[in-house]
Amino acid sequence: MNYRHQYHAGNFADVWKHALLLPLLRGMQRKEKGFLFLDTHAGRGRYDLAESETGDSRERKPEYPEGIGRLWNATELPSELKSYVELVKHFDRGEGNMAPQPRFYPGSPWLAQMVMRAQDRLALCELHPEEHEALRASFAGVRDVSVHALDGYKGLRAMIPPLEKRALALIDPPFEEKDEFTRIVGEIRECLRRMPAVTIAVWYPLTERAGADAFLDQVAMAMAQPCFAAELTVAGPGSALRMRGCGLLVVNPPWQIEAELRPLIEGLPKILAQGPGATGRLVWIVREK
Repeated sequence: MNYRHQYHAGNFADVWKHALLLPLLRGMQRKEKGFLFLDTHAGRGRYDLAESETGDSRERKPEYPEGIGRLWNATELPSELKSYVELVKHFDRGEGNMAPQPRFYPGSPWLAQMVMRAQDRLALCELHPEEHEALRASFAGVRDVSVHALDGYKGLRAMIPPLEKRALALIDPPFEEKDEFTRIVGEIRECLRRMPAVTIAVWYPLTERAGADAFLDQVAMAMAQPCFAAELTVAGPGSALRMRGCGLLVVNPPWQIEAELRPLIEGLPKILAQGPGATGRLVWIVREK
């Protein structure tokens, strides 16, 4: 695996993924009983946005100004979006940044940790050696968080079902393999066989519409559990952007979560647009009964 999220941290795709993840986590917390949050491809957990401007040997155009940078000083945000921005700012300040612009960005592991209750637990998988070491160092001494040098798909099979009998799994792979979509569907099917009520969220890129549609068709044929896809595009089909958008597939979503996500799905495309045709949508693949 060669992918390093460092160069993309805080971009529009991170904003979409993380702004939607927080309501899912809080939806799990409507019940008093604790749950496991399993992040299958956790990365390094925290990102220094100043380092996103340089690669191994060349300068890069940072992506965060078109993502979290758009929200940093925005006013009159929906409460659901304001909550996400406040958490990111809290993390940024906690890491020592006193500048007016963002510097340190929390990945999904730290965003989850910041809202976890005493009865909730985190399990973080990261296979890349350097990313794993950074992740382990970031969470050293933090209670109820385990860090595993493990393929995330193997982590699903090893940790689901958890002792808590409740779980939210985030699958966010680098999509370096051609069969990634097919593998995800197979792992979802196996995960649901082991624990039919597990909640699963899958981030996926919108580089080719046909690829995402085929993936969602596979999902529709593979399960009977309720699931939806929440998708963002930051520009229309005529854009030269390599990745025009992204989606979050949610299987077994918390009850009536759509109403909580609606302000995000309607508001974020207007803020994150990089060209004409920016849109947000939530499409049910299997409806709640």
